[in-house]
Amino acid sequence: MAQRCAHLVPVALLMFGLAGILLLTIPTEDVREEPELRYGIVLDAGSSHTSLYIYKWPANKQNGTAVVTQHSKCHAEGEGIASYAGQPGAAGQSLEACLDHAVKSIPKDKHQLTPVYLGATAGMRLLHLSSPELSAQILKEVGQKIQSYPFDYRGAAILSGKEEGAYGWVTVNYLSENFIKYGFEGHWFSPSRPTVGALDLGGASTQITFATQEKIEDRDDLMKLRLYGHEYTLYTHSFLCYGKDQFLMRLLAHIMKSQGYPQSVTHPCYPADHSRTVTLSSILDSPCTVKYKPSSYDPHASVTVHGSGHYEYCLGNVSEVFSFNSCPFSQCSFDKVFQPNVTGGFMAFSAFFYVHSFLQQVTGITASSPSELEDATKKVCSMSFTQMMLLAPEQKSRLHYYCAASVFLNTLMLRGYGFNDTTFPQISFQKKVADTMVGWALGYMLSLSNLLPAERLELRKALTPGVWRSLIFLFVMLLAAVLFFCLFRVYNGRNKKRGSESTI
Repeated sequence: MAQRCAHLVPVALLMFGLAGILLLTIPTEDVREEPELRYGIVLDAGSSHTSLYIYKWPANKQNGTAVVTQHSKCHAEGEGIASYAGQPGAAGQSLEACLDHAVKSIPKDKHQLTPVYLGATAGMRLLHLSSPELSAQILKEVGQKIQSYPFDYRGAAILSGKEEGAYGWVTVNYLSENFIKYGFEGHWFSPSRPTVGALDLGGASTQITFATQEKIEDRDDLMKLRLYGHEYTLYTHSFLCYGKDQFLMRLLAHIMKSQGYPQSVTHPCYPADHSRTVTLSSILDSPCTVKYKPSSYDPHASVTVHGSGHYEYCLGNVSEVFSFNSCPFSQCSFDKVFQPNVTGGFMAFSAFFYVHSFLQQVTGITASSPSELEDATKKVCSMSFTQMMLLAPEQKSRLHYYCAASVFLNTLMLRGYGFNDTTFPQISFQKKVADTMVGWALGYMLSLSNLLPAERLELRKALTPGVWRSLIFLFVMLLAAVLFFCLFRVYNGRNKKRGSESTI
């Protein structure tokens, strides 16, 4: 045994020396166990409300090598910033509570390094159509308010529908790790799996975006993105006035017009035991209801809306708000808009998730196929307001419109977008992915902050210098133990040999 150890001693000494050299050559910077974090803020100024999202990522990871996650969020009180048109200072003031939240949530020494973006969507797009001056004034006000805080203000802008759809698609696939994935073996790699489409239903518009190999006949709906060395050809279209809130407003305006604008209107999509009173201005002052306006009317006049809870009549009225009549292309979704065939998986979020989730909650039907979706919708439309209150009391203020919203969702997804028995089950209705809200905001920040590289990433080691030091230290200690053991065996063997020679 001693002879064997004697042969191992030089080898052990050599390995010991090499380990020492490796230990000395490891970089000394950034050896903290928890890396320093960077932060980014996006204000999602939607049509019905404004939300502030704070994202974070390791400061030493740039160019797409960091996993960006949601740090916190804040929902501003009140309605969307477009609702403050004509009220100087009100739009900016509505953001104060959430900006104060950001100041407290982000470490003080990171404030000036934190980029903040405000993106306004369909509500401001509608205001810009009706009054460009008012929309510009609101953007100026919110910009000034944000600049009064200690962050790196990067601007306030109205997103086009195309941009909103594309950024939503980026968010969905980034969170699903369809672009790049961090492997167990410590390398970033392309998972080589297909992307999923994005279905977004807001208050004033709805977007559909997906990668396709089919020819996109309308170039306005084509977008090309190059991410991580891959080029994606996207079909993306935004339907203004087809957001949930604006569509329900258009539906009521359509019903009022079809019944001759009486003071009492029967609404087939409202529960039979429910009625509500609205002013004409609250329905007819929207740019989305222009075609339903009578030649003259008193905007302050009130109309009482009585529900009748009739599914077939509701479906008929909802279908009439869409236009399926003509198509200038080889195929269309609706309103003369070209759309290739939907293919692959999709993620539906925002109001799509909330309406679908409500259907599941009150009917007990999974609504995972077209027939189940229709059955769940019929069941909701047959319920009274009282019945729904027993099943979902927390939704009291919204219960009256769920039948209409469900019929709208059916018509939009099945007849409009063309989902069928094969493709509809591939839709995943989601609110969050990995504790991050699904929407356009994350994709917007990733793109504007250069956290999405165009080219493929080189493989990177997963272990930090600190971890490497620990492993090499353990290796050195193991070598030292082996060396000590061998030296002990050699020394002990020689003592025994001397003892036996002296005995002889």
